[in-house]
Amino acid sequence: ACSAASSSSAVAAMKTAFVTVGTTSFDDLIVAVTAPETLQVLQDLGYSRLVLQIGRGTVAPDSVGTQTFTLEVYRYKDSLLKDIQEADLVISHAGAGSCLEVLEAGKPLLVVVNDMLMNNHQLELARQLHRDGHLFYCTCRTLVKTLQTMDVSTLKPFPPGQPEKFAAFLDKVVGI
Repeated sequence: ACSAASSSSAVAAMKTAFVTVGTTSFDDLIVAVTAPETLQVLQDLGYSRLVLQIGRGTVAPDSVGTQTFTLEVYRYKDSLLKDIQEADLVISHAGAGSCLEVLEAGKPLLVVVNDMLMNNHQLELARQLHRDGHLFYCTCRTLVKTLQTMDVSTLKPFPPGQPEKFAAFLDKVVGI
């Protein structure tokens, strides 16, 4: 069933970027993704809707809507799956659960690593999944450049329904 047929053509043409910080807070990511330069790059790439899931963050931009761009902001939902499925690009913190959910949904994923964290297993996870061709990753400082240069058509699908492989991979990354 084609869901695009049931929505108006204007909605079908809108590209959506979904940003998630999971259950944590990652204010630097919210600041970086809502910076004027980033918003301009997203619009240049054809995105007209940006949905932010900000978790416990203290940075809480106001939702806004204009004729050409919509920004939606919320803290939590019971499930992020609908937002992930509606997104043309997901920009996520590097939490393993969020990465797995997006990869299994088959959506292009840009992981933004929090380089302020000590013992950064998140970086190792993002690096390995990037090496395997499943996602792109960056830091808040390199977000704009990465958005401008990444080619999501080069990403390889993540093998679905293999959580045990992901768990074994995680164990290897974090040295368990």
